[in-house]
Amino acid sequence: MNKTILITGASSGFGEACARIFATEGNSLILAARSLAQLEATAAELTQATAVHCIKLDVTDSEAVNQLIKQLPEAFKKIDILINNAGLALGLEPAHEANLDDWETMIDTNIKGLVRMTRAVLPGMVERNLGHIINIGSIAGSWPYPGGNVYGSTKAFVQQFSRSLRSDVLGKHIRVSNIDPGLADTNFSTVRMKGDSNKADQVYSGTQPLSAEDIAEIIFWVTSVPAHVNINTLVVMPTCQAWGPLLVNREMADG
Repeated sequence: MNKTILITGASSGFGEACARIFATEGNSLILAARSLAQLEATAAELTQATAVHCIKLDVTDSEAVNQLIKQLPEAFKKIDILINNAGLALGLEPAHEANLDDWETMIDTNIKGLVRMTRAVLPGMVERNLGHIINIGSIAGSWPYPGGNVYGSTKAFVQQFSRSLRSDVLGKHIRVSNIDPGLADTNFSTVRMKGDSNKADQVYSGTQPLSAEDIAEIIFWVTSVPAHVNINTLVVMPTCQAWGPLLVNREMADG
């Protein structure tokens, strides 16, 4: 492929798996995350196969994102693929009990962070008339569940923003894809449960969930199809997961 690929949230999960699979094709990688130590550990394994540049970056820091392109080494400035992977869920409390700080963190990361990264990288793609933006959403953006309140809402935004981007770049050689994973075993639930590994493990108990590598392979394929093909939205669940029946409370009937 010989492309330059910027991956946010690249220190673990989907982001790290994407770094590993894209490195196999001789691409140049820009790996961004809040943990520089983890990025550098991954980069040390990949530098024999490809060029890697690591950035300590919090996508909620607007100034850091604004300065991102300016601070990149010249060889990495022309970004061909942006994988907007940085994101998180916090808590499963119902809305009336949820922590407002958790809500704001999810909005700042999943919405504002993704928007900032896109706005920073997209002008260069438009100028070169070439590029591909991959936004990582979730099935929670389409199908709500108890406790998913703000997290699901942020992912619904990602889905609609991806569609709007496609409309804005129509007529240019720029592709936009929205990937909506279902149940996937990464550090996602550990973060959501705020480090409680026992609660996180219960999420996957008795299932065969998706892996980070599964999603990375899908993202790799989406970027590898012929240039005239745009995968708009791809929804993927493990075989053990499907849609449930509508919830009905039968204790609220009058009388």
